[in-house]
Amino acid sequence: MIATLRFVTDIASALGFQLELLGQVLARLHDVPRRARWIADQLYQATIQTMHVVLLVGFFIGMIVSLQTGIELARIGQQDQIGTIVAVSMAREMGPFITALILAASSGSSMAAELGTMSVADELAALEVLSVDRVKFLVLPRLAALLIAAPILTILCDTIGILGGGFVAQSQLNVSFELYLDSATDALRDLGTVFPLPKDVFGGLFKAGVFGVIVGLIACSAGLNARGGALGVGRATRQAVLASIVAIIIANYFMTWFLYQG
Repeated sequence: MIATLRFVTDIASALGFQLELLGQVLARLHDVPRRARWIADQLYQATIQTMHVVLLVGFFIGMIVSLQTGIELARIGQQDQIGTIVAVSMAREMGPFITALILAASSGSSMAAELGTMSVADELAALEVLSVDRVKFLVLPRLAALLIAAPILTILCDTIGILGGGFVAQSQLNVSFELYLDSATDALRDLGTVFPLPKDVFGGLFKAGVFGVIVGLIACSAGLNARGGALGVGRATRQAVLASIVAIIIANYFMTWFLYQG
């Protein structure tokens, strides 16, 4: 009972700190132009250095979705609908979800380790002594970079996943690549009422942006709260990745319900 109560208390405390940190970041959004160079540095690390992983995983995810659905559709003679299923699956769910997990495992862990090392080395305390705003200097660029990086990588993941699905459809399921692309394109032509983007594409990009903020917020908060030397840095990094994955899954459900319930 005591252990359970302590666990719930720790979660509530961490969530409160993260919400407070998010509020501090929102209050400093006007400083984004002055932090452009730092944002660009973080954006490079989050996109260029993880792009190859996103492309590789997205390609094989598209192939897997195409193969699994194609086998079942072929049994009822509807394999020409493979493009529709792969395109919608990648745009709505698989693209943003896979991208978020990769960012959590790469950029999120890196951010938590960097800030955690600064915390245990008393560098954060030194910044406070020098009256340097650590939220504006350290957290804002990282959150802004992941907010931008996640949708960009999601677009790449969606595109390469659809192409991977087309490769399997043509080579394994006897569906011409032209027919596959036509059905995939038709599936994503339904424009939204708010933004001039296909509804499924916009929904996926919206999810990706939220996931990017979640990863950055959890990673930065874990790093800022790291204590206890190298062991504390490792603990903070592990907690950041695990908490990010859980938060992504939970947020994904509620955003899917909100975007597609109608």
